[in-house]
Amino acid sequence: MPLDALCLSGVIHELSGALAGGRIDKIYQPGRDEVVLGLRSPQTGNVKLLLSANQSHPRAQLTALNRENPDAPPMFCMLLRKHLTGGRLLAISQPPMERIVDLRFEATNELGDRVERRLVLEAISRRANLLLLDGEGRILDCIRRVDSGLGSAGVQGRILQPGMFYRLPPAVEKADPAALSHEELEGLFSAAPEGSRGSSWLLDTVGGLSPLICRELCFRAWGDDGLTFGEVGESSRSALLDQLEQLLTTVKQNTFIPTMLTREERPFDFSFIPIGQYHDSVKSIPFSAFSPLLDQFYEQKEQQERVKQRGQDLIRAVTNARDRTARKIAHQEQELAATQNREQLRQFGDILTSNLHCMERGMNCLHTVDFYDPEQREVDIRLDPLLTPQQNAAKYYKEYNKAKTAEKMLTIQLTKGRTELEYLNSVLENISLSEGERDLREIRQELAGCGYLRGAKAKGQEKRANSKPMEFRSSAGLRISVGKNNTQNDLLTCKQAFKSDIWFHTQKIHGSHVILWTEGKSPDAQSLNEAACLAAWFSQGRDGGKVPVDYTPVKFVKKPAGARPGMVVYTTYETAWVAPDGELAKRLRVK
Repeated sequence: MPLDALCLSGVIHELSGALAGGRIDKIYQPGRDEVVLGLRSPQTGNVKLLLSANQSHPRAQLTALNRENPDAPPMFCMLLRKHLTGGRLLAISQPPMERIVDLRFEATNELGDRVERRLVLEAISRRANLLLLDGEGRILDCIRRVDSGLGSAGVQGRILQPGMFYRLPPAVEKADPAALSHEELEGLFSAAPEGSRGSSWLLDTVGGLSPLICRELCFRAWGDDGLTFGEVGESSRSALLDQLEQLLTTVKQNTFIPTMLTREERPFDFSFIPIGQYHDSVKSIPFSAFSPLLDQFYEQKEQQERVKQRGQDLIRAVTNARDRTARKIAHQEQELAATQNREQLRQFGDILTSNLHCMERGMNCLHTVDFYDPEQREVDIRLDPLLTPQQNAAKYYKEYNKAKTAEKMLTIQLTKGRTELEYLNSVLENISLSEGERDLREIRQELAGCGYLRGAKAKGQEKRANSKPMEFRSSAGLRISVGKNNTQNDLLTCKQAFKSDIWFHTQKIHGSHVILWTEGKSPDAQSLNEAACLAAWFSQGRDGGKVPVDYTPVKFVKKPAGARPGMVVYTTYETAWVAPDGELAKRLRVK
């Protein structure tokens, strides 16, 4: 769920305790809509505060994840560094029942005077924004500038531009449950229409609640989150009110229980209270704090989004090339199938040659006996009336020789085309494994070298990417390297690995080259299994069950002359059937 106002209050309580009095050391903007503040806090030491204005999942949290920063910081990042570096955090607050985080800092201006600065995160889906304000509430700049009449914020009459005074978003016409007395809440619940569904009525009437929490309150009160007020009876309204008041007590006392919901071992949703409405179909995992929960929940999702944003041109170019190659292969296969009937062309030429005395110029068809047929049946052979009998026979021989040559050439072209298609599919898989701009740049250079990208800088002008393979450490302490693209795969397998090291790759499935560095010793069975699991996870088979992984000493792996990047052949191998394990990859990863 997006952070609702009540869940956000729990996050702010957590941040206030961890960051009070902290000073800003560093400021980064790894993405176009996210900022990371490096703070030195008296309570927790050096920590990183993530402020994300992502329109799909805006939030504020402490983060332990490393995010790759662009080579040149964006202008908004430079502005933040100018006004906030060295600033001390005074307070973190939240307007009542609003999804807004207001951070107040004491900073120093150009003259050395102490001034107040504010960072305001509007964690509102589809209208998320991050604004830098001065001490008077005037906007210095924001991640998304909004002019009057543009976008949903413009329709509501707010202008978010440098120099304008900041105003909160227009309040939603819902009741603030924290500001109402018990009697006022009773009157509100008594007025609920009989035909209204309980969870929908809560969502439309009471502020600060997400759909998940509304359904959970109805489930706890009535045992079913899909009932209407008329179906549960008058006395059950008080049960629902009791559940709402218990929830408000949890918020007031800050007794939150950060909970992640997983379905089939994948993060599905999260909340600040345990969720029971899904019964056994969803697993609830409690966390000690919100920040590690949010890190784990959004890690994979945001990485995929970042790769999709930054690598959109790559994905489009490779997908177009792959589809074009696939169409070409399909057409060549049709042509190859047509050449399989070439023997009939030669036979028709022989029959025409033996019946030249029966043919005249201008004939459209020759009806004669097929002496190649064991039953000596008659056959009709089409003729070109503009050609002589001898020319018609020669035409069939020519078409036969043409088909025979076409079969040979098409077989060669199909082999090349299928190899190219495999390569392009492997590049698409490599793009999904990319962890940042350096990895994408390396893939761009690879594609430009292979002729798939045009208009790129000349090789001498473009700075070579220097991304590195992913590094892991087995339970026994052996190093395991995983290539993230074909350039790294070639480097690992053909340049860096020793002949005695073990090479892993999924069988007939696109994936990364994995090297288990043996250091000249015989590897243990557990290290072999863990390396195979990593090869299965970093492949197209990661969503499957058991995946076949071939492994062999590097000395049996060869790269054919002229082969595409990442393409190798190998012999004398063994195959292990293993299950892809993302948790194992996280546990063994060397940061």
